[in-house]
Amino acid sequence: MWAFIYQPLLYCYIALGIALPAKPLKKAFHPIHVSTTNISYNNQDSKLEIICTIFTDDFEAALAKQYHAKTDLTKAEMHAAMDALVKKYVTGNLQVKTGTAPLNLNYLGFEINKEATDVYIETDKTPPVKKIAVDVSLLHNQFDDQINIVHITINGVRKSEKLDYPDKRVEQVF
Repeated sequence: MWAFIYQPLLYCYIALGIALPAKPLKKAFHPIHVSTTNISYNNQDSKLEIICTIFTDDFEAALAKQYHAKTDLTKAEMHAAMDALVKKYVTGNLQVKTGTAPLNLNYLGFEINKEATDVYIETDKTPPVKKIAVDVSLLHNQFDDQINIVHITINGVRKSEKLDYPDKRVEQVF
């Protein structure tokens, strides 16, 4: 009688032993590499307001790779040093044009939002936007499967586009 009970258990253990690897798998919080860039035109201030949202662990790895520096966006004592790296990285990997010349991007700061980092930027005053071109290459130095999603909102009209690596340009007309 006991043979009938133990035999199926034995088969289960064998099947699990074959199906499961001997070493535990590396823990993956997110198997997809994605960032979002939200661009909105503020009619009152006549400025474009930009928020880039990037997974914090991916962002730290990209900063470390780019600048060969120790990175930790969550430590308060490293905030000033991280501010400089974040500003340099994001303004180097984001370009916005509403005419022929790129707009000046004014870095405002960053904050941690759960597993992501939000980076805040605004442009100088600009006339109402009719056409916009955005180049986004965030984390292209880190992942060859990077996806950057760009949302542009002008006068309440929102247009979105998904950029798969190596694509980096979005052009919209409003």
